[in-house]
Amino acid sequence: MEFADYRAYVAGDDFRHLDWKAYLRLNRLILKLFEEEEDLPIYFFVDSSQSMSYGNPSKLDYARRVCAALCYIGLANLDRVNVISFANGIKSEMPPQRGKGRIFKIFRFLMEITPGGETHARASFKTYCTETRRRGLAVVISDMFDGNGFESALDILRHVRHDIFVIHIASHEEIDPMLRGELQLVDSENNVSREITITPSLLAAYRAEFNKYCEAIESYCGKYQLGYARTVTDFPFEELVLKVFRQGRFLK
Repeated sequence: MEFADYRAYVAGDDFRHLDWKAYLRLNRLILKLFEEEEDLPIYFFVDSSQSMSYGNPSKLDYARRVCAALCYIGLANLDRVNVISFANGIKSEMPPQRGKGRIFKIFRFLMEITPGGETHARASFKTYCTETRRRGLAVVISDMFDGNGFESALDILRHVRHDIFVIHIASHEEIDPMLRGELQLVDSENNVSREITITPSLLAAYRAEFNKYCEAIESYCGKYQLGYARTVTDFPFEELVLKVFRQGRFLK
């Protein structure tokens, strides 16, 4: 229980909640009021668009491991854990789970998630939040590649008053691509292709734009006081979990 307020004692109140320090100071019986703590719903939104299949290990494999670890911690804390797979809509959803014994069911659900489709996070979150959902913690695990931008998607979660934590996953191949010469690049989500000549100056411009995009997402999260952690797929996921906890947002 959490302390909420004080009020004057009346006959029949529980003596265990009397504030004896206040009595000695004021010579009056003052009762402490408490409110029951409710279990915190945690909504894990796992991006399963086609771009999440990229990397070695893939971004989706990494997302599964991080999600599983955080789910276990939430279950151990007696929170209600929801896992949602999304891309161009809600692809699959696990009903709320509670208690450590449910972790194996979550493992199976995560392993059945397959990558595919374009990313439309705003439409996905809007669909999910249209139904009556309790306010809770929304953890978005994604590479944050969305042609419509991710800000408007996170706005949906903010407007329904969820606390938000973004886990932004990238692969080294995206951060520093080792490409040269004449190539045909194909968008993994919409199959649009483009022939291009890769030069050192073009790679430098790409890296600058990639960093600019990542910094824009981090800046948005900072502006609205959202949790944010950026990672790469070969970063030990145990250390990422500790990084999340250092921000003091995950456990109540």
